[in-house]
Amino acid sequence: MSGYLRRILFATGSLLLLTAFGYAQSTILDLPRPSQHAVLTQRVGITDITINYHRPLINGRKVWGSLVPYGQVWRAGANENTTVTFTDAVTIEGQPLPKGVYGLHMIPGENEWVVIFSKNSTSWGSFTYNQAEDALRVTVKPQQTDLHEALTYDFDDVKPDSSVVTLRWEKVAVPFKVGVNTNEIMEQSLHNQLRTLAQYTWWGWDDAANYMLANKMDLNEALKYTDRSIQNEERYDNLMTKSQVLDAMGKKAEATTARNNALTKANPLQTHLYGRQLQAQGKQAEAFEIFRANAKKNPNEWFVHSGLARIYCGSGDFANAAKEMKIALASAPDNQKSYVEGLVKRLEAKDDINK
Repeated sequence: MSGYLRRILFATGSLLLLTAFGYAQSTILDLPRPSQHAVLTQRVGITDITINYHRPLINGRKVWGSLVPYGQVWRAGANENTTVTFTDAVTIEGQPLPKGVYGLHMIPGENEWVVIFSKNSTSWGSFTYNQAEDALRVTVKPQQTDLHEALTYDFDDVKPDSSVVTLRWEKVAVPFKVGVNTNEIMEQSLHNQLRTLAQYTWWGWDDAANYMLANKMDLNEALKYTDRSIQNEERYDNLMTKSQVLDAMGKKAEATTARNNALTKANPLQTHLYGRQLQAQGKQAEAFEIFRANAKKNPNEWFVHSGLARIYCGSGDFANAAKEMKIALASAPDNQKSYVEGLVKRLEAKDDINK
């Protein structure tokens, strides 16, 4: 009898499958497996990477070079194919791999491992593995790790455009890097999303423009998005976004016009928050101008007194700064009182709250 057939025996009349490790598994009943099932998903950008595998235990056995021989294709888990799914095209160790579901196999070695992505993802183990079905092979270096009784996969070093997938079992770790062109994927995704009901909202286009601006993507496209948002409904939010896009494009005069237009539509809180944004950018004088104008136009809002306190603080007048902040505290909503109380204490201690 072949080695393969010796691994698969049927107990007569019982419909139980006997594996190479001596465990009976029913073909019709859902029974616990010695190597338990696990599914792990990591999102990178908007790309989902999912590993579906079974987790064998060491169980007192010698793993590498014995249970799992060196130089032979291994299922990188137990039972059915270990699979990895990419919802978008990726790179593996810098090499391109289309989106899809792949059977994940490995060839262990003492000094290097081969990681294989097979177009066949529905087999049992690696017994019928065919190299002609490879979509990609990469070679990686194994590393030492803490003892892992159960085989596990982890997503390490997660970044906006990459993550390292690491197999760990016994005291060996096998990492491979998955790269994702997040900006390119997002650009196409935004095009598609803005063909849905989102196209009829102002905030869908505005969110898209802000994303592109924050991630230094195509500014001309971002500007088109702001114009579409304004076309749907002109608001402080999208006019301010447009000013920021124009500013990033170096169109300073147009940016100023859009910003001034935005401020005419701002409510008192939006005006105050814009001043705080200027402070965060180190533009204290401009921020103080905004706080003054807001206080003159909207003297009864609690937060305008916070703005005035910041102006006094900026000139070193901590007494009047604390006075204004106490006025703000008296009318502040409950969820802000603790924060404002802290500012009052800092001002009374002559601590510059603008830093």
